[in-house]
Amino acid sequence: MADVTLIRILSIEDHPVVREGLCTIISSQKDMEMVAQATTAKDGIAQFDMHRPDVTLLDLRLPDQDGLSVLAALRERNRNARIVILTTSVSDADIQRALRAGASAYILKSMPREEILATIRSVHTKGKSIAPDIAQRFAEQLGEEQLTERELDVLRLVRDGHRNKQIADKLFIAETTVNFHIKNLIDKLQANGRTHAVTIAVRRGLLLL
Repeated sequence: MADVTLIRILSIEDHPVVREGLCTIISSQKDMEMVAQATTAKDGIAQFDMHRPDVTLLDLRLPDQDGLSVLAALRERNRNARIVILTTSVSDADIQRALRAGASAYILKSMPREEILATIRSVHTKGKSIAPDIAQRFAEQLGEEQLTERELDVLRLVRDGHRNKQIADKLFIAETTVNFHIKNLIDKLQANGRTHAVTIAVRRGLLLL
């Protein structure tokens, strides 16, 4: 029987339960090997330099640095690095930034183990593996019109519960201008109303709750 070529994997993950779970799952696969694990960005970059893994599993939230900065650092070291973002974040803004920065895949920790393993194999073979729903959300973001600073000012006040007349007073503009901005916001975000516009903006990382 021919030797199986193992997919060499590095995990950069600070949560111990997730880290141990990943190690157990990877170790049970005949075609995979966990060559190293790291709990910080600094150690993760060092382990990447040392082991040159085939696939890196990278969390977005690390104690010393955000995962997107690590992604950029790894891509600087190897433009062909195959990096899978494995996270709990469903923020459209995080998805957009990760894929634009060169992530090979963006998957959630809540996904079934079979889907996580299939993504690793697909990334190793093809270089990328973008789930259809993630690809659709990314395409929507690329195609959407950007909100202006004034529109964001209006949207923040809508989020805070202000009526149009109150928004006009706070921004020293006419109420008809506020109405115009809100109409544009609803059109750009493809919302069905001002409250829905706030919900979409929060989901896309344009606003904080």
